[in-house]
Amino acid sequence: MRIREARAEDAEAVAGVINAAFRVERFFIDRDRTDPGRVREMMRKGVFLVAEDAGMAGAIYVEVRGERAYFGLLAVNPERQGAGLGRELVEAAEEHARAAGCAAMDLRIVNLRAELPGFYRRLGYVQTVTEPFHADVESKLPCHFIVMSKELK
Repeated sequence: MRIREARAEDAEAVAGVINAAFRVERFFIDRDRTDPGRVREMMRKGVFLVAEDAGMAGAIYVEVRGERAYFGLLAVNPERQGAGLGRELVEAAEEHARAAGCAAMDLRIVNLRAELPGFYRRLGYVQTVTEPFHADVESKLPCHFIVMSKELK
C-alpha cells in the first residue's frame, strides 16, 4: 500500500472513495459528502493523503493551522475497511503535521457516529469540546460535532 499526496487529477477518485465511505451517514444526511470540485477547492488550503494499490483505497484531508493541524474526511473504501488502513492514514496525517512543525492535531466527528469516539481514543485522541453542527446542512436528526485532539510528539 502506497500513501502519497493527492494531485488535482485525483479529485474524482478522492471524492468517490469519500462518498462511498460516508454512505453510512445517509441515516442523518441524505446526500453525497463531497464532489470533485470541493476536493480541488480543499486542496488549495490543505492536502489529501491517499492510499492506493490497485485503485483508490482511502483518503484523509490534512490542513496545517499554525502550530495545530486538522484532519477530516478519513475515508476507506468499504471493501477495504477493518484491515487497519484508517489507522495508517491517520498516522500519515500526523506525520505530515509533525513535518510541518505542528504540536497538535484536531478532528471533528458527528455525535451520531457512535463508533468513532472509541476508534479515535484508541489512537490517542481525547474529546476537548463540542460545537454546533453546520447550520447550512440539513440533518434528519439533531446532532452536533465532537472535537477531539492529540498532542503530537
